[in-house]
Amino acid sequence: MDVRTFCLGVLSLGDATGYEIKKQAEDGPFSHFYKAGFGSIYPALARLAADGLIVGRDETQAGKPDKRIYAVTPAGRAALADALTDHATGIAVPDDIRSEFLFLMFFAHLMPPHRVARQIDAHIALYRECLDHIEERAKDPAAGQLPGHVFVRGVGLAVYRAFHDYLRDNRDAFLAELVARRQNAAE
Repeated sequence: MDVRTFCLGVLSLGDATGYEIKKQAEDGPFSHFYKAGFGSIYPALARLAADGLIVGRDETQAGKPDKRIYAVTPAGRAALADALTDHATGIAVPDDIRSEFLFLMFFAHLMPPHRVARQIDAHIALYRECLDHIEERAKDPAAGQLPGHVFVRGVGLAVYRAFHDYLRDNRDAFLAELVARRQNAAE
């Protein structure tokens, strides 16, 4: 999904600034499956505005620079619906999963076991935080309760729970195997 479609999707939920759109990818309902930075959001917003798919208005703030608030136009809603329909062809395309952690674990045999343990423990804590964050958002009355919102939240919970539980349940055996292999190599 390109960042233009992401911006249209966020704006279909309500007017927002570029900063607020980024927050949706960081802390909002998209945080467990979509990443977008200012370097891609603001050019996408400029292009969407040039294409007439969104409009922006400046809002004055006391003691601060004006902030630009964007709203999706009827043409933007139609473009979002078209983009979603184009992506929903029934053909499954694998999700991109990029993980520095998994790369490190692939080469764990080259690292001191205490550093591997620290990485695993940090990721167990991270996944626990992700689970807590999604569960807390679900309690927020402002959180989306449409069937798709609930479904996506459930997938996020399932994925993070699986990562968390796998790391927790296999940590000690993995570390023991690393230590044993290191000892065998030293002999």
